[in-house]
Amino acid sequence: MEDLKPRAGRPTDAAASFDWDALVHDDRVHRTIYTDPDIFAAEMTAIFGGTWTYLAHESQIPENHDFVTTLLGLRPIIVVRDAAGVIRALFNRCAHRGATVCRAAAGSARVFQCPYHGWTYFNTGKLSGVPWPDGYACDFDDAKYNLAQVPRVESYRGFIFGTLNPDAASLVDHLGPMAPIIDQWLDRHPGGRVRLCEANRLKYKGNWKLAYDNSADGYHVKFSHRSLLEMENRLKVGNQKGMSFYKDAPDDAPMYVQYLGNGNHFKDKRPNIEPRPGALWEIEGPHPGMEHFEERLRERLGEAAARALDLCASEPVNINIFPNLLILGNHIQVLQPRAVDETDTTWYGTAVVDDANELDGAVDDVNTLRMRALESFPNFGEVDDAVNFEEIQRGLMAEEDPWVYMHRGLDVPGRVKTDENGVITAPATDEVFMRETFKHWKRLMASPPKLTIQRET
Repeated sequence: MEDLKPRAGRPTDAAASFDWDALVHDDRVHRTIYTDPDIFAAEMTAIFGGTWTYLAHESQIPENHDFVTTLLGLRPIIVVRDAAGVIRALFNRCAHRGATVCRAAAGSARVFQCPYHGWTYFNTGKLSGVPWPDGYACDFDDAKYNLAQVPRVESYRGFIFGTLNPDAASLVDHLGPMAPIIDQWLDRHPGGRVRLCEANRLKYKGNWKLAYDNSADGYHVKFSHRSLLEMENRLKVGNQKGMSFYKDAPDDAPMYVQYLGNGNHFKDKRPNIEPRPGALWEIEGPHPGMEHFEERLRERLGEAAARALDLCASEPVNINIFPNLLILGNHIQVLQPRAVDETDTTWYGTAVVDDANELDGAVDDVNTLRMRALESFPNFGEVDDAVNFEEIQRGLMAEEDPWVYMHRGLDVPGRVKTDENGVITAPATDEVFMRETFKHWKRLMASPPKLTIQRET
């Protein structure tokens, strides 16, 4: 076996530090990609920095001067809409001594003042003032005293991404065939947009890639989420609620998984459901009080209630944008690596925005029912997954058994298909999405870019 341990050099000097071909094979990956702190450190450069990473949603900063704090890998970031309406991603690090400048999760601010020594910055990042400046002999007009910021920030239909890589392709090119899938997900809503709501927040003691590996996995559902499937069907006859289409022969179900390039993949469960208004709501599991709101919507909207109720039900798609944005049903889940063996996951709810009154004044009832449906998976399903991730991390500490296999569907004749645009399609229980994502991961890790920042001048 080749030596897989880092050789001399900085951990972020990825190309020189590891034999990536020895770590990633067509059918398996080495355990150290989940357990080695140096590989994790290299990911913060090559991936969370070198490619487009999700930062925030425009609905979180709807007005000028609104901000939300987040992370780009491990880099603290303030995403802010400045006085001119420009969306910026400022490093949340004082240019003086490095202290966190903004310690609030969200809010509105024309300036940010460092709590340590009082240096103050406009929300463009430019230095506004320094206490007792006569004590300095420097020129504070020098741009080096302004807050650093992410040089490339782009938004696609409300989803804000950033990268430190000046040579990265545009965000639209990065999304590629995923862009029209995002369009479909949004365009089912009035006005083609949603608003983020408060979130379920979970932490697990495991590597961030374990969650991304799982994000399009249809093989685990019947086993890992058995209790959720039983709960969804406990009050009904026929066992047809929720994710029941996984229970019998998911290999042969019409749902599918696709790999769309650049680490992005998509699991589409909509073919399991009749393509008619109301069919999605009919498989929604029971929630306390749902009958009351359903009755109100039917009384108010008549035949149009079927579409409104479908907006309350979970959309059966998994839209996974590498490396950290997962659109799951009506949720927006964000993965945040904290350490090689620690990850935060945040499940934001989404609300319908009906400025044109397409729902005839019923948007509040729709959102109330939608929020109740949104409570289900993070509370009863994600906890199953988090336990699995922690148990995998524990199992990967067995050094003598080094391989993680991902070969379901590999070399099975006729099972995996590639179209003329390079989109790969397979049954929803296959691991082709994982194999292709790790090919992309390996390319990024083997050729880390030179990252840059910018400052206002």
